[in-house]
This record gives sequence, structure tokens and C-alpha cells, in this order.
Amino acid sequence: MTARIVVTGLGVVAPNGLGTDDHWKATLATRSGVRTIARFDASGYPVRVAGEVGEFTPAEHVPGRLVPQTDRTTQFALAAAQWAVEDAGVDLAALGPYDAGVITASGCGGFEFGQRELQKLWSEGPQRVSAYQSFAWFYAVNTGQLSIRHGARGAGSVVVSEQAGGLDALASARRRLRGGDLTVVLGGGLDAPLSPWGLTAQIPVGLLSTRQDPDRAFLPFDADASGYVPGEGGAVLVVEELEAARRRGAPVVYGELAGYAATFDPRPGSGRPPALARAIVGALDDAGLRPADVDVVFADASGVPAQDAAEAAALREVFGPRGVPVAVPKTMTGRLYAGGAPLDVAGALLSIRDSVVPAAANVRDVPEAYDLDVVVDGPRELPVRAALVVARGHGGFNSALVVRAV
Repeated sequence: MTARIVVTGLGVVAPNGLGTDDHWKATLATRSGVRTIARFDASGYPVRVAGEVGEFTPAEHVPGRLVPQTDRTTQFALAAAQWAVEDAGVDLAALGPYDAGVITASGCGGFEFGQRELQKLWSEGPQRVSAYQSFAWFYAVNTGQLSIRHGARGAGSVVVSEQAGGLDALASARRRLRGGDLTVVLGGGLDAPLSPWGLTAQIPVGLLSTRQDPDRAFLPFDADASGYVPGEGGAVLVVEELEAARRRGAPVVYGELAGYAATFDPRPGSGRPPALARAIVGALDDAGLRPADVDVVFADASGVPAQDAAEAAALREVFGPRGVPVAVPKTMTGRLYAGGAPLDVAGALLSIRDSVVPAAANVRDVPEAYDLDVVVDGPRELPVRAALVVARGHGGFNSALVVRAV
């Protein structure tokens, strides 16, 4: 169980860019995709701002026969996976029939597809409901569709742990590859919760920002934080064992999935502390690193003041006051649920490649009590050899993943 597991391909669908290059250029330019919702009339909702993927035409990225069979989240997944496979230069068809697998995360399932078919049921009768409703809404549909599309008949699964799910899915891929079950895994997560039904399901949690100015709606680690904005998109990564990638001549090795740990917060009111710091320490221990070895943290950064304070406390506990640069690129996308952490992993790997840490958008007033070195006012150039990605899922999930240069 000591094989080094690496990422050789990236595929990104994000509110501020389609494809890895466009997203990364926008991120380094601090160009945000958080905007007033345009895909439907949200004027009657308290939440009117989101990280919306623009200019995504399904027919340009998805085989025509699949367009009417799939929800927007699966269309994103199909596009991202294709880009990741092309980036990795891997011929999945040349592998054994059970050597490739798919492990994805989902926090929402196919909200928009489900809403459309329920509207048909109500207004037109059961005979008008699509047969594809039987699976297009389901959390595991992305895993299934990617498996079919790429002939990946090996082990597959789906993880449902909200924002933490994407890290959990990549960790599962790492375990499968180390165990010898698979040769290549398509891993990651995507969500598309921006539809009337999807937005309605999120609002009762009470954590979303209701500000209507896109520049002031999502301000994690800022004194003016008021909650988070939802977003859509995410990333799919090609993951494989390092020596196998070298043998096949992989065009690029972005970095290693070096360490991972997950915890669950104690019951509210128990008097026990949150468990995020323990997850971070566990990931560092798994990677064989000390806190001083970490060059940047890609934070969970919820934008909910109490949650930001708790994360700041965990980072101080592990790294010390202002002990490590903290990156918050999700200020330009919103929280993407299962897609958020894989997108941060892609960002962390690109930071390693380019020796640069992206700046947060619109964050200007980090409270002194947080004692965090949040990267603001432009990207920060520095050597990045190891990065920590932190994600927390609603309900108490904590996950931490260390990526490092090979």
C-alpha cells in the first residue's frame, strides 16, 4: 500500500472558465464567475447570485443522443472527463476490460432533470415523463455515464458527503490503485444545483448569502462575510500509479496524492471541539510531512462567519498564526458542493506547476483575530512543492488532502 498515486490529467468546468486553461487564466486574473442568476428568473428568491457556468452548449461537448438523457451535472461530467482523458494522453480502450474505474462525488444529483420531469407528471400526465428520469436524477449517474462512455468497467462508486465528497472520491481512487484493483481511475466531482427546485432545496439551510451585489455576496474570511453563494461545475482528474504513468509515457504528471484523512465533527452541544484540525494533521502524517513543509492551503472557506472562525482556528492550531499562505479561489466560483474540492485540487496542482498562488476575489478585511495569511491583492509567486486542500461537508464531514510535486 505504498505505491505513489499521481494525477496525469485535468478536466475542468467552472463558472469562470470552461477547460483547465481558461479557468486557470481567469483565476490568476482574479476574474470571477459569480454573477446574478440568468438561467431562470430568480427574482422571487431570497438568493439571486450564484457561480453560474456560462456559454456551455451541451451539444458541443456531449454526444447528441445523450443530451436528452442527461442532467446538466452529467453533461458537465462528460465534458470534463473527456478533457481529462485527452490531457492525460491515456488510451483507456487499450487497457484490460476491468483496469479502468470511475469514482465520483455528488452532493445534489440531477436537480434540473428531475424538476422538469415532475412538472411533466403534474401538467401532462405520467405518459409524458421521460424513461431517463429513472436514473438521470440519481447521485451515481455520473459514475455510470462516464463508465459507459469510456468503457471503464472496473470498480466504480459514488461518494455523497457534500463539499467534502470530492476529496473523499479522490482518496477512494488512491486506495483502489494502491490495492491493485485498477490501473487508471477517473475521479472527482461535479454538481449543478442552479434550477428553481435546486435553489429551493438549498435555501432552508440558512447559510446562503442573500446579497444581490455579486462582488459583496461571497466574502470568506472577510469581516463582511454574510454566507456563501452556490455554484455549479467541478473537475474530473485522471489518477494512476506513478511508475505505470511513466511506463506509458504520460505527457505530464501534475503531482502526487500524497496524504489524506477524514473526520466527523462531534454532536452539537457535546462540548467536544470540531475535528477539522485532526483531519489536517492526519493528512500530513499520511504524507510524511510536517506543517512547515506545506507551502499553501486551499481553504474550505465557507463564508459563514462562525464556520470561517472555526476553520481559522484549526489552521492556526496546526500551522501557527499566519503560518502558511491561504488561497481562496472559490471566491470566483461560489461553493460547488461535490465539485468544489476537486476544483481546488486542480488549482493546487497548477500552483505547483506554475509556482504561483491565486488571490481571493473581493476579500479585503480579514479579521485580526483569524491570524490568517489570506492571499489577496493579486497572485503570489512562490515555490510550491506541497499544498493542502481542505473541505467540509454540511453535517460535520471534514476531509483534508495533501498534493505534492513529483
